[in-house]
Amino acid sequence: MQTTFSEEQLRDPGIKRSNEVLRTCVHCGFCTATCPTYQVLGDELDSPRGRIYLIKDMLENNRDPDAKTVKHIDRCLSCLACMTTCPSGVHYMHLVDHAREYIENRYQRPLFERVLRWVLAQILPYPMRFRVALLGAKVGRPFASLMPDPRLKAMLEMAPKVVPPVSRNDDPQSFAPIGAKKMRVALMTGCAQKALNTDINDATIRLLTRFGCEVVVAEGAGCCGALTHHMGKTALSHNTAAKNVRAWSKEMDGQGLDAIVINTSGCGTTVKDYGHIFRNESLADDAARVSKIAVDVSELLMNLDLPHGDEKDIAVAYHAACSLQHGQQIKTYPKDLLKKAGYKVVEPVDSHLCCGSAGTYNLMQPEISKELKDRKVKTLEAQSPDVIAAGNIGCMMQIGNGTEIPVVHTVELLDWATGGPQPPALL
Repeated sequence: MQTTFSEEQLRDPGIKRSNEVLRTCVHCGFCTATCPTYQVLGDELDSPRGRIYLIKDMLENNRDPDAKTVKHIDRCLSCLACMTTCPSGVHYMHLVDHAREYIENRYQRPLFERVLRWVLAQILPYPMRFRVALLGAKVGRPFASLMPDPRLKAMLEMAPKVVPPVSRNDDPQSFAPIGAKKMRVALMTGCAQKALNTDINDATIRLLTRFGCEVVVAEGAGCCGALTHHMGKTALSHNTAAKNVRAWSKEMDGQGLDAIVINTSGCGTTVKDYGHIFRNESLADDAARVSKIAVDVSELLMNLDLPHGDEKDIAVAYHAACSLQHGQQIKTYPKDLLKKAGYKVVEPVDSHLCCGSAGTYNLMQPEISKELKDRKVKTLEAQSPDVIAAGNIGCMMQIGNGTEIPVVHTVELLDWATGGPQPPALL
């Protein structure tokens, strides 16, 4: 794709990167075949190719975003299926992230929408605030149908029936390995996950220590910044991400770290991109070091020599989170691990398509999100599984709100298979 950015425009690092991405696109349209919003809406502007045209026109002409452009960019899930499909290697993630920042800085949204986005940015990344909000939403959930705006209804419906108590395992500390020590790793405990489901981190710690890892929860680490990053709120996202870089760099420079383990794939995609995010800031070197050793928990487990388990009469439908299969290009590890543990693993048709969660997408675009959720649940239930496994809390909540089949994290099943307790969701 030809671009016409001026030399002055290209001095801006964001424009320079977007120009590099735009120039790799050859208009082939392969991306439309795997774009969930294009499949649901059938509008070219709701495909990656269409959005690329809109972004190019907006950036090249240095114009304030219009409502049409904002609508179609907002409808993007950032599922990144287009990046898996693209034969030209278009790094759509960096392009759409830059467009969202540009829109946030130069577009005046309606007041109600600005308030909603501010509320989400001030609550979701903070576990205690989010926990209080969930308790309030739980009270209001019976009245969800009375809400005048579908986004408010979606926020109330998101609240789980039970808000789990705080897990002290999420506090800064170190967990000694069982047996010989193989490595020292930091566990990212996250933000929303600590309020929605404490079983995941608990199971991860048991599993890693069982197979020789000293697990460290670093002082000062918290939200990865993804939620606000994808809302275009760069200052907020960089602030929280920087805390992680400093916390993990301190551990790396102290007793050392072999890996930074992440069990929420949406966070993993962002942390692995810290090197790019901070490339022009004082934290560039430390951020690059962090990104280099950041791994999804399934990547680490593949190197820990988990034993083969006895065959189990349990059918597990594996849901591949977009941030894992497209964002991190990890496609087989979770399935390989579950099969090795003895589970019968099945996959739904169109496993490459998004479930509609996508961070705050299910709250801000509830109609499209519901359509995608219904499609995903239908394909998962068609496999008649005993349990559904996923590697991302957002997907787990989204799918769990649409089915009676238990939904658990992959590590919970692996923990159970290797000596841990039965996942609470299966009791």
